[in-house]
Amino acid sequence: MVSFMNEIYDVVVVGGGAAGLSGAVTLARSRRSVLVVDAGDPRNAPAAQVHSFLTRDGTPPAEIYAAGHREVARYGGRVEPGRVTALRRDGERFEVQIGTSRTVTARRLLVTTGLRDELPDVPGLAARWGIDVLHCPYCHGWEVRDKRIGILATGPMAIHQALLFRQLSPHVTLLQHTGPAPAGEQREQLDARGIAVTEGKVERIDADARGLTGARLAGGRRVTLDAVIVAPRMTARAELLAPLGLTPAEVRLGEHVVGTRIEADRTGATAVPGVWVAGNIADIQAQVITSAAAGLTAGAAINFDLVLEETRNATETRRHQRTGVEPAALLGRK
Repeated sequence: MVSFMNEIYDVVVVGGGAAGLSGAVTLARSRRSVLVVDAGDPRNAPAAQVHSFLTRDGTPPAEIYAAGHREVARYGGRVEPGRVTALRRDGERFEVQIGTSRTVTARRLLVTTGLRDELPDVPGLAARWGIDVLHCPYCHGWEVRDKRIGILATGPMAIHQALLFRQLSPHVTLLQHTGPAPAGEQREQLDARGIAVTEGKVERIDADARGLTGARLAGGRRVTLDAVIVAPRMTARAELLAPLGLTPAEVRLGEHVVGTRIEADRTGATAVPGVWVAGNIADIQAQVITSAAAGLTAGAAINFDLVLEETRNATETRRHQRTGVEPAALLGRK
């Protein structure tokens, strides 16, 4: 039986997606002890393939993560299935509770728990999410090129999405639903690009064994479609960070809240010393490749932060050996 008593790691990574695994590889290659705790529920799990990831375009998400697990292990890191249930500060270290009965210690934390997509409340929509209910033209736009695409308007993103997807297909319809009616310059832009506008609330998304077939409007009217584009509210999975003093900030488009994020600097360092974030928890627009890049950046920053700490400790120890004065006294801590 493997004992988990007194486990201390340089870094515990919470989340096993692209950001977390990339950060873990960077740290492990720097000879850091790293544990990745992977709950196994990545944001892109419903998607069949990852796109716009150079050299990996079209790869199923699970294959990318499996390869990432192997790369972390190759350099001596550990990836384990499980769910982190609590984070607590213990002096200059952190206690990481996994499940209900196991706790490990970390000198630093890299939190890459991502976000949850909160979809509009339309029957039939969630069942097709990531398949033919989509939101990003760069993730899955090519796959719906030249198809009949409906833009489900729930806020100001709808016009932006309609114009982007018009680049991919001449058959784009703005489903006004609960969004504001386009007027003025926006209406002129839609008309100029040949984007139809259909009034009425969408009551249901229809599909059959072949895929999405259309949208049913109030009053019984039906619009035939092959794909529907939505603007989900993108909410940071950040509940674990609240006890450490980190709460999500709203991300707004004008007056409209489109999501939340944990604020951090360009390296992923948060306002709480020792805690970094990377991926969608910090950047709601990050795709798989940019999340991986953010993980690398955070991993490098964490390693350097540890190097600085270890160098300070080594310097204090050397001074103590030479002078006999306690290291803490040298720094004015006593």
